Amino acid sequence: MTATSSVSNNVRETGKQAREAASKTATDIQGELQTLREEFRLLAEQVGNIVADKGSAARAHPSVDDVVSEAQEKGREVIDAVRDVTDNFVDAIDKSIKNRPYTTLALFAALAFLLGAARRR
Repeated sequence: MTATSSVSNNVRETGKQAREAASKTATDIQGELQTLREEFRLLAEQVGNIVADKGSAARAHPSVDDVVSEAQEKGREVIDAVRDVTDNFVDAIDKSIKNRPYTTLALFAALAFLLGAARRR
């Protein structure tokens, strides 16, 4: 019976070691599963932030387009206003030259003198 007892003890010891190893492995697996869950939670959070940022960018995109459109429209208005002022200025000079040629010449001479004097400084 000693041989049977020895085998029985070996089987018990092996079973005990197997249970301890299985318990340790189960604990390790549970720990790794918990780590994996936490990493998935962080990943889902990051993906959610990216999607939210993209949504914000998508909502901001139309407003940027609106701003660009407004700027282009205002630029066109400014160009039109400058053309009107230029046309009015040219018309005024033409009328002044036809009605008072010497006065217009004297004004331009005075203007040229003032610009030349200012440029020297």
